[in-house]
Amino acid sequence: MASFSNTFLCFLALSIIALGANGQLSSTFYGSTCPNLPTIVRSAMSQAVAKEARMGASILRLFFHDCFVNLGGPTWTVLLGRRDAKTASQSAANSNLPGPGSSLQTLITLFGNKGLTAKDMTALSGAHTIGQARCTTFRSHIYSDTNINATFAATRKQTCPQSGGDNNLAPIDVQTPTRFDNAYYQNLVGQRGLFHSDQELFNGGSQDSLVTTYSTSASTFTSDFVNAMVKMGNISPLTGTNGEIRLNCRKTN
Repeated sequence: MASFSNTFLCFLALSIIALGANGQLSSTFYGSTCPNLPTIVRSAMSQAVAKEARMGASILRLFFHDCFVNLGGPTWTVLLGRRDAKTASQSAANSNLPGPGSSLQTLITLFGNKGLTAKDMTALSGAHTIGQARCTTFRSHIYSDTNINATFAATRKQTCPQSGGDNNLAPIDVQTPTRFDNAYYQNLVGQRGLFHSDQELFNGGSQDSLVTTYSTSASTFTSDFVNAMVKMGNISPLTGTNGEIRLNCRKTN
């Protein structure tokens, strides 16, 4: 009950302060109205990930969706004050976010459309160091592409047949699927990228050198990832009187 009360009080505070917001994101946006917000959010996140390990990757992907369309890893100062959109578009998500079969040029273009560089894109792709993927999203890569480690492909085929089993899951990072690290890039260098779009980052193109750097320097990857995440978080946020604060996160007011 205490946890619920704290959360509810914070929600009321957020609603009130948002009415007079000056339209700017700030790391101390809720400092006076809900000083315990970071602790509450961190606790809820930790509980969610502890209950279901895949939730960490899901929440990280949600951030991508939010910024592009309307966990045990690196930390950074998050700018607060973002309001909820009044509309949501699945088609916009599909057209703005690159799919698992995207080419390198498509990846660069779609991220570039949002003001993110190729370097930002390659660093942000490191989010694939955690999480799992459905067979249907990587089947064509393991059966049709040639730029893939044969042993790795054979392993993935064991649970992802050419037909059926679309929802069977496989770790995106075969080395450390639940730990945020630079193993994702080591996998790419060894041609063990799960998605076609992953392996495009290390396939004789413009990002090969950067992938190699990230594969050997976790600190460089972490620094670039943090900078890119902050940059992505500043993509056209709804602040001030724009958008709304939803009473139910699942639907508009």
